[in-house]
Amino acid sequence: MSARMKFICDTERCIDCNGCVTACKNENETPWGVNRRRVVTINDGVPGERSVSIACMHCTDAPCLDVCPVNCIYHTEDGIVLHSKDQCIGCGYCSYACPFGAPQFPETGLFNHRGKMDKCTFCAGGPEPDTSDAEFKKYGRNRIAEGKLPACAEMCGTKALL
Repeated sequence: MSARMKFICDTERCIDCNGCVTACKNENETPWGVNRRRVVTINDGVPGERSVSIACMHCTDAPCLDVCPVNCIYHTEDGIVLHSKDQCIGCGYCSYACPFGAPQFPETGLFNHRGKMDKCTFCAGGPEPDTSDAEFKKYGRNRIAEGKLPACAEMCGTKALL
């Protein structure tokens, strides 16, 4: 396996501007209610307060991958965790298993009525052909195939998100 792609957020630099959240939403045209990235503030209003930008951490040993009953979640060669919306049954097991709250669902419903799972793709699309219309409609822009950084990291004004 080649080098593994990972996000790093420098909490000394993150100023909770939510530029990364906005960049992600704009770049990938995610549906209302689905936020692939969020900024969390720890010790809010207390000396030593820190903010951290969180999305899918593209875990090496991804718990979501282990619990998916239809095996729709997979690793790419460079360690990015992606999923197939065609295979997803919307059961939500991945969201229970993920300690980062990365899997999102467009609807709040009972088992199998949440819609297809959506999550951060590291701007690497999905199983459809790279940069195809089908890929964009389901997963957003494939910036990795274009040789670019994920939109959130590129738009981070303080360079906290790498």
